[in-house]
Formats: sequence, C-alpha cells, structure tokens
Amino acid sequence: MANISVFVCFITLVFCFATGSVAKKEDGGIYELRKGDFSAKFTKWGAAIVSVVLPDKNGKLADVVLGYDSAKEYKNDTTNFGAIVGRVANRIGGAQFTLNGTHYKLVANEGKNMLHGGPKGFGKVAWRVSKYKKGGHSPYIMFSYHSLDGEEGFPGDLIATVTYMLVGDYQLIVTMKAKALNKATPVNLAQHAYWNLGGHTSGDILSNEIQIFGSHITPVDKELIPTGKIVPVKGTPYDFLKPCTIGSKINKLPSGFNINYVLDDTAPNKVGLAAMVHHKKSGRMLELYTNAPGLQFYTSNFLKDEKGKGGFVYQAHAALCLETEGFPDSVNHPNFPSQIVTPGKSYHHSMLFKFSIRA
Repeated sequence: MANISVFVCFITLVFCFATGSVAKKEDGGIYELRKGDFSAKFTKWGAAIVSVVLPDKNGKLADVVLGYDSAKEYKNDTTNFGAIVGRVANRIGGAQFTLNGTHYKLVANEGKNMLHGGPKGFGKVAWRVSKYKKGGHSPYIMFSYHSLDGEEGFPGDLIATVTYMLVGDYQLIVTMKAKALNKATPVNLAQHAYWNLGGHTSGDILSNEIQIFGSHITPVDKELIPTGKIVPVKGTPYDFLKPCTIGSKINKLPSGFNINYVLDDTAPNKVGLAAMVHHKKSGRMLELYTNAPGLQFYTSNFLKDEKGKGGFVYQAHAALCLETEGFPDSVNHPNFPSQIVTPGKSYHHSMLFKFSIRA
C-alpha cells in the first residue's frame, strides 16, 4: 500500500510540472510552501530546505529542521544545512577517478579527498527557481542548476533539477533529476537536511528511536573512505534492523554515526522504505522512502557552536541526517552500483518524507 500511495504522489508531481510557471523572487530569497498547518521554506542557495513546520501530538507546531534565518547565511554556510549536495555527494577517495580511460583530478576539500562535490559543490552555489506554486492542493517549487564542464574537475556539462512538493497529509516529496549534455560523468545527488523531530531547539536526538532497513553497510577507513567491502550489520553498533534509540548505541563509536547503509528494499525503478524515526515526547514520526541504493546515516557529529535560527546554538548530535544516495566513492569501486550518467541518459533520485503522529 505504501508504494502505491507514493506512486500516486509522483503522478500528481508530473501533472504539476506541466502546469507550473517561472517563479517570482520572494522577499529575502526565502520561498514558502504551505498546505494547512504543514509548511516548508527553501532558498536558492544550495536549493536548501530552510524549515519544515508540523504539529506534535498536542497540535503544537515546531520547525523540525536545523538551519538559518536568512538566505544570506546559506550563501556562507559550511554545514550544508538542508542543501542538495553534489555533483557527487559524500566522499571520493584521493579526489580522483578514471572514466573511459581518462583520469580526472578533482578539487579536494577534506584533506586529500573530495566531500560533497568540493569547495564549490552544488550545496554552495545559487540555483535558479524555475517553477513555483506556493499553495493549493499540491504546492511545489523547482530549482535548476547548470554545472559546467570542468567544474570542480568533473567532466561534461550537467543540468540538474530538484523539486520539492507537499502532498497528502504531512508528506514532502523530493525529486532530483540530472542530464549529462556532452560527456559521461558521475552523478550522485543527496538531500542534506538535519532533522530533529522534537524541534530544532529541542537539544540532541539521542532519545530518538530509529529503524534502518539496511542489513549491510559499506565500511570505511580512518578518512571515512569506503574500503570496497560490503559487510552485515548484525552484531555491530550499526544494527538498527529493529527500532532502538540512537543513544543506546552511539557511545560504542568514537564520535557518532556516519556510515552508508546498503538498503534492502530499493531498486532504480522501485521506491522502498529506507528508515523510520520516532520522537516519543512529541509523538512525531518520520518514514523515509526512496529509490536510491544507499542511505548515509549521520548524527551531526561535527556540529559545534553553530548559531542557527533564532540565535539558537547547535552542538554535536543536535540532529540526524538521512541522506539517500549512491554508495560513497562508487567511482573507485567497480563492485558498487554505478553512478555514471551518459549523454542521452538521465539520473532520477526520489525521496518521500512521510510525517505522522504516534503516541
């Protein structure tokens, strides 16, 4: 039933694309979508989610996404709060790869490696707002970005789009697409929202209960680069096949969770359940569906004294990230699912964030 409802949502999405129009700039560079008491805000900087507001079990509204007050702050953001990251999300070992006999050297920005597309990755640039419908039955906004041949070292021109849409009862659809115009290139986009279902000012997420539908992970070395192996989670702190709190396992790791899960129920043309999160105090529940093969689970380990919305200061473990994506460093591991997009082919990455209340 879940997959059927998701499919219906995507049909609605296609229809709205056909009837959309070019957006006019909103005050301050922040764009809002609203559906009853469910609302979300976005900015062109990184095509980022600025806020997601929804009620708790008592009807009290709260913003469940970490971020900043103004669009200007996203322009100088170093956290990737809410951004679309790419051209290749996550890490590329040695900031290099070989494709079709040509060796490409990328711009490193984490030691000798590349993280989230480099120092001027997709999360650090201004996207164009090409379609925008603020209200109605299925409000939505579409951002687009033209990445030039050689940008951060990647081959070929690439046109990328991301569409955010509110549908049904408290559901947010995210659709990321890309087309290679003239050269084969790796593409791996990810949505990098920092979620705290208790509200962005509610403290850490250690009491959140999470279930991840991935029975394997891609282990990493000390620089967080995948070794190329795929190993089971059973018997490790990474085992969230059954719901349990983040805090019950996080102390078994040096700093927190930051690992890619191999999802059990996804395929390129199939949307499957990736994760569920429950915040008992508020009653808020999040179900995440995707067609991506991997899920990077990150517990904001590197946040420190980050001044956010309303002057609130975020610290480590103030949020969790659920970044559905291709496997990290797939360009250097032939056994990982390929993220190469060739001219004439398209990249399509879908996510559904389904919110509800559970006592």
